[in-house]
Amino acid sequence: MLAAFLDDIRDGDLIAPKRMAERLRLPMTRLSRLAHLNRNTMLARPDSPAVQEKLGQIARIIARAADLAGDEGRAIIWFKHQPLPGWGKTAEELVEEGLAQDVLDDLERQAEGVYS
Repeated sequence: MLAAFLDDIRDGDLIAPKRMAERLRLPMTRLSRLAHLNRNTMLARPDSPAVQEKLGQIARIIARAADLAGDEGRAIIWFKHQPLPGWGKTAEELVEEGLAQDVLDDLERQAEGVYS
């Protein structure tokens, strides 16, 4: 799952913001808010380390969720619509609040069989 999702959103060695937005079915303005990046910077400087790091966090969440769900489409739906136990918010909302690492940690606990 990881390879397929990353292949779809990459342009060479970089995560392409437009491709990521398309795969997540999000407008660029929404993706920029999630990533805590200026929309214009994200588009003009996709090779920036800050852009790649922030988009990489989102990509890792989707890829890990796809591994657990067995399907990329389910992972995207989960990311956008399913509140996480113990948080009462979706992964998308938590990422927007700057808690991407907490979402990844939660996914790792689920992979180990620990549920909140």
